[in-house]
Amino acid sequence: MGGIIRKAGSQLIRRRFNGISDLNAALYASLVEHLERTGRLRTKPFDAAACPDATLADLSREKVAEFLAAAKAERGYAIGPRTSTPKTLAHLNLLDAGKPSHAAVLLFGKKAQRFLITSEVKCMHFHGTQVEKPIPSYHIYKGTVFELVDQAVDFVMAKIDRAVIPQDNAVASQVKYELPYKAVREAIVNAVTHRDYTSNASVQAMLFADRLEVWNPGELPPTLTIAGLRVPHASIPHNPLIAEPMFLATYAEKAGSGILDMIKLCRAAGVRAPEFRQDGGQFVQTLWRPKTTVSPQGDQPCQTTQSDDDQHKAHEAHDEAHDPVSWSERRIMAACLAAPRSTPELLTTLGYTVRTGNFKRGLKNLIALNLLEMSMPDSPRSKNQMYRLTDKGRAWLATQGGQP
Repeated sequence: MGGIIRKAGSQLIRRRFNGISDLNAALYASLVEHLERTGRLRTKPFDAAACPDATLADLSREKVAEFLAAAKAERGYAIGPRTSTPKTLAHLNLLDAGKPSHAAVLLFGKKAQRFLITSEVKCMHFHGTQVEKPIPSYHIYKGTVFELVDQAVDFVMAKIDRAVIPQDNAVASQVKYELPYKAVREAIVNAVTHRDYTSNASVQAMLFADRLEVWNPGELPPTLTIAGLRVPHASIPHNPLIAEPMFLATYAEKAGSGILDMIKLCRAAGVRAPEFRQDGGQFVQTLWRPKTTVSPQGDQPCQTTQSDDDQHKAHEAHDEAHDPVSWSERRIMAACLAAPRSTPELLTTLGYTVRTGNFKRGLKNLIALNLLEMSMPDSPRSKNQMYRLTDKGRAWLATQGGQP
């Protein structure tokens, strides 16, 4: 016993007590201190509290600079891309006693899921109208909140049908998707931004034959009801320190108009208005696909009266047609159709606000497939670098009607 006491002595804090009640009080106080220090007991909102074990070294300087460049250009943010990471975090209220908060890790983390495992987004595509196994297409995406949104939106847009509409006196045809891009993006932004990050559940985007469902753990604020979402309402973000940078990077708006915009966009596209519900601690957004969809070739309408087997085969052909080039990669190719483009031009043309990992992976994949090439391959980081379609890329894009 003496040996054990000596070995542990340097790690102990000795305190005297006069009875069991004093001992209980001291143990309780020590337990509270330990829980606060390890993040299991919080006195601050989750997004504002320090992320246990995370340091400034776990944040990406490149991602911070990209965000600042976009925020400056799009919203006139007060600080620019050369601002140091600590000063940026202080400006955004993302530090807790000098340590990066949970919001800081989710926004700029090199590997956010190392600290917040369930912050990933799960995307699934089912050929029918119910959840059935095996799941035909299932991806789990990781990254910052910006990257999660980009990847999930890309997954959905690559799976839904499209119609190619020829344009008179135009180089490229117009492409109309069965679900409005901005409505899909808004639903996913809502889920990623406003979810309950203390939950062990993840955001899920599930595409069925008749609808898109986006699930996120959490519930509406007590002052807001499902019916209240359909009328002008105040913006009450669940994670305000995440919502603010999402606004600055133009992923979201502050006015609480996102849901109303989704409804207007879907109605304008001629599809049923979105629906919203609470389901077992999950907030569910449902975007309905039209009753008539377009064919896998994307140029002729087809009725949904096909047999289940025919529909299954059509969806398989549709998925195969989109592989190995994703929806966002098609947009990059289409932007380069008329002339070579620089990185800033591509970002502007495509509506990107930051040079996300999804965007960079897209360029890399297109170059690897010999569909796109650099004008200066020996100087890949040159500020004068341009990207242009190869002959193979032009031929491939021509089969798609010149558009993604």
